[in-house]
Amino acid sequence: MNAPDFYAQFTPIPARLTRLVELAYNLWWTWHPEAQSLFSDIDPALWEAVYHNPVKFLREIRQRRLEELALDPAYTVRFDAVLADLDAYLHPAQTWFSTDYVGDQRTIAYFSAEFGLHESLPIYSGGLGVLSGDHTKEASDIGLPFVAVGFIYPQGYFRQQLDANGWQEAYYEKLNFADIPAMPALTPEGQEVVVAVDLPGRKIYAKAYRLQIGRIPLFLMDTDIHPNAPADRQLSGRLYGGDQETRIAQEIVLGIGGVRVLRAMGIKPAVWHMNEGHSAFLVLELLREQIAAGVPFAAAQRQVAAGGVFTTHTPVPAGHDAFPPELMDKYFADYWPQLGLSRQAFLDFAKQDNTWGPTFSMTVLALAGSQRRNGVSQLHGKVSREMWHWLWPDRRSDDVPIGAITNGVHTGTWLAAEMGAFYNQVLGPDWYTRLDDPATWAPLRDASPDQLWGIHTNLRHTLVAFARKRAEARLLRVNEQPTVWPILDPDALTFGFARRFATYKRATMIFTDRERLKALLNNPARPMQIIFAGKAHPADVPGKQFIQQVYWLSKEPGFNGKILFLEEYDMHVARYLVHGADVWLNTPRRPYEASGTSGEKAALNGLPNLSVLDGWWAEGFNGHNGWAVGTTQDYSDPNEQDVRDAQSLYEQLEQGVIPLFYDRDAAGIPQGWVAMMKESIISLAPQFSTRRMIKDYTRELYIPAMREATGAMNSVGTAS
Repeated sequence: MNAPDFYAQFTPIPARLTRLVELAYNLWWTWHPEAQSLFSDIDPALWEAVYHNPVKFLREIRQRRLEELALDPAYTVRFDAVLADLDAYLHPAQTWFSTDYVGDQRTIAYFSAEFGLHESLPIYSGGLGVLSGDHTKEASDIGLPFVAVGFIYPQGYFRQQLDANGWQEAYYEKLNFADIPAMPALTPEGQEVVVAVDLPGRKIYAKAYRLQIGRIPLFLMDTDIHPNAPADRQLSGRLYGGDQETRIAQEIVLGIGGVRVLRAMGIKPAVWHMNEGHSAFLVLELLREQIAAGVPFAAAQRQVAAGGVFTTHTPVPAGHDAFPPELMDKYFADYWPQLGLSRQAFLDFAKQDNTWGPTFSMTVLALAGSQRRNGVSQLHGKVSREMWHWLWPDRRSDDVPIGAITNGVHTGTWLAAEMGAFYNQVLGPDWYTRLDDPATWAPLRDASPDQLWGIHTNLRHTLVAFARKRAEARLLRVNEQPTVWPILDPDALTFGFARRFATYKRATMIFTDRERLKALLNNPARPMQIIFAGKAHPADVPGKQFIQQVYWLSKEPGFNGKILFLEEYDMHVARYLVHGADVWLNTPRRPYEASGTSGEKAALNGLPNLSVLDGWWAEGFNGHNGWAVGTTQDYSDPNEQDVRDAQSLYEQLEQGVIPLFYDRDAAGIPQGWVAMMKESIISLAPQFSTRRMIKDYTRELYIPAMREATGAMNSVGTAS
């Protein structure tokens, strides 16, 4: 990165500030507000115009402005402090992993179809991608020997707009590679990494790029290169786009191509972590390598599975990728002979029967290629054991070998800067190094309620201002005049509901009794309001209908100005919501929420959750840190479940949430509410952090897999 030709790409940068480029190319800045401010303070308007993309920012900033700042002592002192922090981070004397696992330094490879790292890199769709990004950032924080692999998606995930009728429209913007913090990945000999995989009648080539996430390299593949045919150049163009043929081809490149990318760079992982089944074809490639080396299939499978880790995120059978035999014939007829298998043996290796007959299941393949498997909450682990019990028919469902590690969120990424400063003051400046220790958070109980409430009130005001600005921009775009303006009240009780709009998440449940809800929204003494956001998959018509229904309702008298749907839900919008709402609303149909993490982000910032006892909230709710909607009862009739949950939701609003928020002391402080905010933070921030989560992965999955894989490899080597 220090080569002169690299720096020549940018606006001439004064020598005093050249390391701004280095900072822009390490996404460490995405979870350090002081690093972000180094860019934003140069030119706030440009920073917003480039959507917080420091690489593009440095291409467009005026040289004169940089020269001014190079001579500004106040700026250069801050600059030196941030870069010193980065240097210390990248070259620590020790990390948690290096201290606790001195002898275990073999590489962990983590494969995911999407990575949500920052809004300026739109290669993620939602929860799975954001979790992958958080996972990678935390692996960096605690010093894991870790590499990550995925796709770069030149067209990313779709941008969302609602038309004048409230219908979701999807459009795509092509990434300019010059504007993202990616460099070509290189072999040990310094050559750019390009790998080939076989598709029917042709080869397809993928070029690998390297992004730096703190200490961790993330390798992303792109097929939009010569000599690929036009259709193949578009193969990796969009996340979750196209038909089943597109999907199988993408997953071949991700799994098989991803292994070959790491091999080309001389990286030899001991552990292969498949985050969901999209990358499971890597199992076949690892088997092929073993068999090519003369290892019998059964021994090769044991060796591969010893180092395999698989995380399933989907409690709905339809959400698991599976391909019909004829498609497997088309794409793998030349591959299964390399495994020493017949066609039938190959298909049986990952066979799953469903309504349409036998399929080749990516989840079954991942389960076969891993000895360590987990769901993403305790409840989801139970659901997964029941779902896949048929693979282990001789065991009780409780003994099916699928465990659970509950998801967490990356604290640095999702904590409001103002709250972070408050924690520095109350918990001590080193609290971040101890954030997964519950004792770290205990001093918060004695913190000033007035100060905490003041910080949160300002964050709510900021959210309302942001929501109004977004709403106004949409009105201008569709040439519509508002019937009520200004919308939203910066001092009213504000609920946030933001997630993927799938029908099981029941976004419209709160509208079950519209007149009852209108009465709550419009109580002059105790008003409330709800901000919705979220995308439906482009092919999910019912999900898009839910969005449209919320939009239509938001225009009705009694709802207008009190209900708002924000377009284009991404990490930027999410931060405003989890920082500034008062309550986080979540109403999935239990038990279909595998984990959920948005409520964890909200809790970190002091927002109590009002949620169905599903996913992580079934573990997190303690009776004092929020409210439970419904019960843990199982229902055979989903309509009955919906009716009872809606009734429970209204009762919690009327009897719990609203009275507590508006019960103020003489100074206007809701002491009971602030006490619940504190309890939310203290009880949830350490437990539902990626710090705790990644330590669990390390202790329960990575280290055992690393040691067993090493032993199995040595055993195979001796036997052969």
